[in-house]
Amino acid sequence: MRDPRYDVLFEPVRIGPLTTRNRFWQVPHCSGMGYRYPNAEAYMRGIKAEGGWGVISTQEAEIHPSSEHSPANEGRFWDAADKPAMQLVTEKIHEHGSLAAIQLVHSGLHTTNRFSRMVPLAPSHVIADVGDPVQARAMDKSDIRELRRWYRDAAIRSKEAGFDIVYVYAGHDMSILQHFLSRRHNHRTDEYGGSFENRLRLFREVIEDTRDAIGDRCALAVRLAVDELLGPAGITSEAEGRDIIAALADVPDVWDVNLSGWPNDSQTSRFSEEGFQEKYTSFVKSVTTKPVVGVGRYTSPDSMVRVIRKGILDLIGAARPSIADPFLPRKIEEGRIDDIRECIGCNICTSGDNTCVPMRCTQNPTVGEEWRRGWHPERIAPVNAPEGVLIVGGGPAGLEAARALAARGAEVTLAEAGSEWGGRVSREARLPGLAAWGRVRDWRLGQLKTMTNAQMYLQSSLTADDVLAYGIPHVALATGSKWRADGVGRTHNHPLDFLSSGPVLTPDDIMDEGMAAISGEGPVVVFDDDWFYMGSVVAEVAAKSGREVVFVTPEAQVAPFSQHTLEQGRIQKRLLDLNVRIITAQALAGRDATGLELACVYTDRLSRIDCGALISVTARLPNDTLWQELTARKSEWADAGIKSVTRVGDCLAPGIIAAANYSGHSYAREFGETIDPAVAPFRREDVVPVLR
Repeated sequence: MRDPRYDVLFEPVRIGPLTTRNRFWQVPHCSGMGYRYPNAEAYMRGIKAEGGWGVISTQEAEIHPSSEHSPANEGRFWDAADKPAMQLVTEKIHEHGSLAAIQLVHSGLHTTNRFSRMVPLAPSHVIADVGDPVQARAMDKSDIRELRRWYRDAAIRSKEAGFDIVYVYAGHDMSILQHFLSRRHNHRTDEYGGSFENRLRLFREVIEDTRDAIGDRCALAVRLAVDELLGPAGITSEAEGRDIIAALADVPDVWDVNLSGWPNDSQTSRFSEEGFQEKYTSFVKSVTTKPVVGVGRYTSPDSMVRVIRKGILDLIGAARPSIADPFLPRKIEEGRIDDIRECIGCNICTSGDNTCVPMRCTQNPTVGEEWRRGWHPERIAPVNAPEGVLIVGGGPAGLEAARALAARGAEVTLAEAGSEWGGRVSREARLPGLAAWGRVRDWRLGQLKTMTNAQMYLQSSLTADDVLAYGIPHVALATGSKWRADGVGRTHNHPLDFLSSGPVLTPDDIMDEGMAAISGEGPVVVFDDDWFYMGSVVAEVAAKSGREVVFVTPEAQVAPFSQHTLEQGRIQKRLLDLNVRIITAQALAGRDATGLELACVYTDRLSRIDCGALISVTARLPNDTLWQELTARKSEWADAGIKSVTRVGDCLAPGIIAAANYSGHSYAREFGETIDPAVAPFRREDVVPVLR
């Protein structure tokens, strides 16, 4: 039964000729499942409709081959040949009574057209902004006429494919329409450049063209970045961001407003709080009578109600929270607030799109698997025979395996050697900026505590003798991993004996003891060969203690993988703001009592830095002692009643938390099944008959 406090979230909202069934709006977001995986894309969006989102949007859909993102896998609606894939999306959304929206885009200078080989288009001559040695050409009047036609034709195709809402998109610095609006990109001297009204002209024309194309059956949405966080150099919510909306106030049927670029719009929880965009978007309703959608990584229904009641938004937009829990609206409606799987704001989802593969989620291991594996985020088939399972280790893999197995009806015993649940999640959540990561632990504990077939024991360190004595038929080892202290990682393939000339600490030491682990005097050197978040976080811990900190990496920048999670710039800025000295492109070459010798990764040229303590962030080793002991005694399994022993999570192979969660979930899903390792464990849609 729904709490009356949340009734306002389920009020219908009129948008042009349509009415939403509630105020939950899944805004356009990339998935990595675009034109190459249409079934995966459609089923993923359909699950969200089943979960109660009133409006479900696609990811950006390219309208023409002069705007393609290969090897990225976005939506594609170049011509009628793409219509069947798009119709599949609308059909899956409509099956559950939601409205289907499509975000049409021409990316202008934000593409290099690697596949089409067409010259990118832009308001003015400029280098394309995606790193390739490619320059976009300035559009002439005929190009502009063609662009308007492409938008118009794509809008017609969208209506024919069954979409209810068609977006005109000018956001994230990824749309040619935003490029024309921007003084940074638009240096034209004709009627499409110069003054504000001239720079607005193409945007206005495309909006009008789209309205004419969709007629009175579809609603028209405009997605606009109202602030670029560039101050006077860019669009700001105090100036032209406001002016654009004021000039077009009631032209669209609904405004979808956010920040630009994408790293600003989708900030991680390490750098922003829930609702962080409100200071930039709260003005919008004061200058338009049309409904307003906005985002802010909202997971709390109380926060959602607040922004509606305060008149900040009319519709709760979400991308990442809808990925973490596709059933978030339905759980609120059914009074199951505690069942909401809250987004942790880690942006592992964005890394999928940025590495050109189907997205994944730290909280929701089923995302991307809806079609190819048939995994549903809320339903899981019961086990054929409810045999007992002993899970050793209560970190993310162990907790998820226990939760999913208990949901299947298995008799689960979960044993954790330590005094708290969560394993690495709990320890990492105590590091600066990572508190939200504790939601991975909290949600699973909350679910497990309601299950009578799950027995949970802390401070239960088990030996091989214990496991054999218990005689529980199936054993899953989720005993985690530990950071190496010998220097072995990406750059150094063998242990570095010279490190023993002084104290060597690892992230485990910092997580266990904090700065108390660091003794002595002199600079704290963080050697990061991991390339993700951990090196910068432990450097932050040390710097905030007042110690001099030097960050050394073989890479050319701090935490390069965090480019994919959209936070590399903020990570490096934070270290610089904390006065951390950053040394790039250097490997470890030697050590004495007071310093480190470094070697340039390109020239082998040596240099020396002072070092009072070294924190090595390189690689991890599985905590697999119990596995080794049980394997050595495999001949005793049958007599003890043990049928299987399986490693999951970091115990199998250290990885990110999302991988551990996925590993635990896979174990639970596949439990009792016969798996053929010679066959792909999922359906494929990238296999086509060979043409002869």
